[in-house]
Amino acid sequence: MERVVITGLGVVSPLGNSVSSYWEQLKAGVSGVVPIDAFDTSRHHSRVAGLVRDFQADERFGRKEARRMDRFGQFALAAAEQAWEDAGLDAAKLDLERVGVYVGSGVGGIQTLSDQESLLQKRGPERVSPLLVPMMITNMAAALISIRFGARGPSMSPVTACSIGNTAIGEGFRLIGCGHADVVVAGGAEAAITEIALASFGNATALSTRNDEPARASRPFDAGRDGFVMAEGAGIVMLESLSHALRRNAAIYAEVIGYGASSDAHHVVATHPEGAGAYQAMRLALNEAGIRPDEVDVISAHATSTKIGDLSETLAIKRLFGEHAYNIPVTANKSMTGHMLGAASAVEAIALVKSLQEGVIPPTINYEQRDPLCDLDYVPNAARLAKLSIGLSNSFGFGGHNAVIAIKSYNG
Repeated sequence: MERVVITGLGVVSPLGNSVSSYWEQLKAGVSGVVPIDAFDTSRHHSRVAGLVRDFQADERFGRKEARRMDRFGQFALAAAEQAWEDAGLDAAKLDLERVGVYVGSGVGGIQTLSDQESLLQKRGPERVSPLLVPMMITNMAAALISIRFGARGPSMSPVTACSIGNTAIGEGFRLIGCGHADVVVAGGAEAAITEIALASFGNATALSTRNDEPARASRPFDAGRDGFVMAEGAGIVMLESLSHALRRNAAIYAEVIGYGASSDAHHVVATHPEGAGAYQAMRLALNEAGIRPDEVDVISAHATSTKIGDLSETLAIKRLFGEHAYNIPVTANKSMTGHMLGAASAVEAIALVKSLQEGVIPPTINYEQRDPLCDLDYVPNAARLAKLSIGLSNSFGFGGHNAVIAIKSYNG
């Protein structure tokens, strides 16, 4: 089996549209959650979100090309361009038939669909854009990236709800490990802060209604948590076989050493109350990595700030790690970014890579009131220096999809 390393990173997020700005604000405990101003939210239960700011698609892609992409596709391509450049890849020097693209989205071009449906009702079928379908479908993020770089290897758009990013990274890890590709562009993108999505999540009572205090709305593991905060963005990593990376003298951030996937087989939206699927996915990731539970130094939690979800993840961690669970820092990036849905786990995996690289664990902000049932070390409110070698990144999605990746510092 080929060893698989990470050689490039790219981010579009509520904390900035580069890895450096995202990471610096994450370490500083800055919240990217703000009032929604793109449409009238006065009749919505939740009126706050993690919004991407200062993203100039026309300047980046040109006005004509930008208008042919939904916002989620723009985010995906922008993050992929960052990661490709960061990795120092040159298409002219690659076997492009061995460059894959595994990038997904939870709902794809929902804004485009909503806009065109409105146009259909107001002005008739003649006015519907012929580009609706290619702008809307979730595989378009991967297609845009493949076209941009001429990548002719396997292309896949996993749709595993909020675990998409880790699913993409994990499956890309397996593809390279089995020798079927040299490089895989992997991650997720989402731009679902729309009236219809906000209404649906709100009516499901899934969202925080702490509207008067946006920066304090997302509060994983805190006793006062009242739901997640919608967010948008994209995260892309460049996966590469170690042998390929060494041949071109690439800088290496970290190594992917394990991947675990499972299904709760429980409910269409609710997580298993005891975290059975989360436990299974973490256990499988450790097994593939060939490491003991007591070798894990940090966990990047899925932790969306819901009552049941945060508790079930805590129970799963305690079941797998036993008493050692109380020695492992558990950090929740969504406390600052909100929940980027299909982009979340890829963006959080990038934070974990940076943690391992710098020996800094970002905080879980807004942790103010201890929940006696959530009693682990959640790195409350301030970043922490630590000696780190191995970390787990957890991600769980609607339908009971679970994906966990194990990442290790690269030491040659």
